[in-house]
Amino acid sequence: MNNRISDTFAALKNNGKKALIAFITGGDPDIEVTEKLILAMGEAGVDIIEIGIPFSDPIAEGPVIEAAAARALGGGCTIDKLFDMVENVRNKTNIPLLFMTYANPIYAYGKERFMAKCRAVGIDGIIVPDVPYEEKSEFEDECNRHNIYQIPLIAPTSGARAEKIAREAKGFIYCVSSLGVTGIRNDINTDIAELIKRVNSISSVPCAVGFGISTPEQARDMAKISDGVIIGSAIVDLVARHGEGSIESVRKFVSEIKSSI
Repeated sequence: MNNRISDTFAALKNNGKKALIAFITGGDPDIEVTEKLILAMGEAGVDIIEIGIPFSDPIAEGPVIEAAAARALGGGCTIDKLFDMVENVRNKTNIPLLFMTYANPIYAYGKERFMAKCRAVGIDGIIVPDVPYEEKSEFEDECNRHNIYQIPLIAPTSGARAEKIAREAKGFIYCVSSLGVTGIRNDINTDIAELIKRVNSISSVPCAVGFGISTPEQARDMAKISDGVIIGSAIVDLVARHGEGSIESVRKFVSEIKSSI
């Protein structure tokens, strides 16, 4: 079965372009604004969108996204409300959509029910940062059954595991540019280029770089050595500052990032 993620990367490669992947926290400041942000970012040139399912203990997130998750939960955001929103979005755009979540919410919802619902509403992939490579089989069968890509993360500290992860990857590989949690960084000092070079030597699956990228200059530099860039905290920060009025500021920001890559 075709998957929108693979189709998008293939089309970009054929045209000599790099992917811009954007992250937002679902339900921040509310579900209605989340839907508007998805549509606006797609119109502004974003190629793939990650929707964060708010969780009370987001261990991979820095203070910006952690605060957004708390606001969304405080506002009554639930997984079912996000499913309904995605189903509505699918009537308006064909842009690839992923859920970024943690193992606990999936288990609480029921993994079979969760994956089936993802497929039904049009989710193309999931990212579960607290499930290591050695435990990815927890969700693998259900993901495969419903044609949902379980996107792997590879970090500078992955060592020999990076090759194993890359060989089995689907959709794209999320290459973590910085150690620690998500967040806006002035400098990216890890040797991410060497990591991507090693991954590319054993896998044809695209590599996208995330964690810390927040400026057009950083995005341009990361796009030169990868197949795409992932922007999260910088967008979530704009939403935090502008709330319901964030649509145009986010649209402008992602348009600038897309132009830079």
